[in-house]
Amino acid sequence: MKVGIIGLPNVGKSTIFNALTNSDIPANNYPFCTIEPNVGMVIVPDPRLDTINNYINSEKIIPTTIEFVDIAGLVEGASKGEGLGNQFLSHIRNVDAIIHLVRCYEDSNITHVANTLDPLRDIEIIETELLLKDLESIEKRIPKAAKTAKSGDKDALLEVDLLHKIKDQMNEGLLMNKMQLTDSEKMILSHLSFITNKPIIYAANIAEQDIGLNNNIHALQVLDYAQSNNFQFMQLCGKIEMEISKLEKEDKMEFLKMYDLQDSALNHLIQLSYDLLGLQTFFTAGEKEIRAWTIKKGFTAPQAAGVIHTDFEKGFIKAETYNLTDLIEYKSEIEVKNAGKIRLEGKSYIVQEGDIIFFKFNV
Repeated sequence: MKVGIIGLPNVGKSTIFNALTNSDIPANNYPFCTIEPNVGMVIVPDPRLDTINNYINSEKIIPTTIEFVDIAGLVEGASKGEGLGNQFLSHIRNVDAIIHLVRCYEDSNITHVANTLDPLRDIEIIETELLLKDLESIEKRIPKAAKTAKSGDKDALLEVDLLHKIKDQMNEGLLMNKMQLTDSEKMILSHLSFITNKPIIYAANIAEQDIGLNNNIHALQVLDYAQSNNFQFMQLCGKIEMEISKLEKEDKMEFLKMYDLQDSALNHLIQLSYDLLGLQTFFTAGEKEIRAWTIKKGFTAPQAAGVIHTDFEKGFIKAETYNLTDLIEYKSEIEVKNAGKIRLEGKSYIVQEGDIIFFKFNV
């Protein structure tokens, strides 16, 4: 699963990406410093791994990861090709969720493409370009679906009707992810990769002096906009997050204390992204390694096994399962077993957040 970071040029996307991935890609003070998307795997912070290790002393701990993509800045006219817009918009189409980074700080040393700071205007520029690109895609899709519908394909007929409905609303300026759609309509759209149908987090990039205050007027505007449209929101200071990412663990904790913070904003951003994608974590644990695995919520035991290896899913027999809460309560795997908390689950079992599983399979 991929999360794309988007926004106007010079809002701090590459700085945030570098902090997330411990990379060193250019983050210069000019538009289109990034052209090709930068991709990085980011560790999902999970203190539960250390908790498990307290009871099952393992040689190795392996966290799960999520993929982030730094996408070049969009400008007004991107949907018509301005600023390599068509290329950049295609990169957004390939991600599963979006972090829309909005500049909410004044800095005369960093050029703003519109010369003035106005977060709501900046959001509108980006959203207009995304909307126009999706409208273009709908115009191309309708004739194809209509041709299939003529053969009597009921699914294609439903798709055509839905696309016309969505097109009318988009012509009124409404993005897909702001529309009231039924579950069946969402299912129809799920395979079409429309940009404005993707889940989104609005992230306000603030100045260092605004950390922890929650009174940056520009960030509050973004917060109000996000809440009024039922989108996720958070604020962060890209400059400080970059500094934090380069510190060792102990120094990092001291640095956070200076700003009266419990954790880095990036850790919160990672977790928000994880939740936004509808992901959850299960664990495998033994003397050799403790490992976190990412699955979609609702995965069955065989599907979860397939994330480890396809042979596990093909030859699935049973899943020896207990939850981390059981391990915390009984202090050891042996005591969990003695208490009768280890269950043998079959193919229909829906894996739960925090499950610790040993898969039995035969190939």
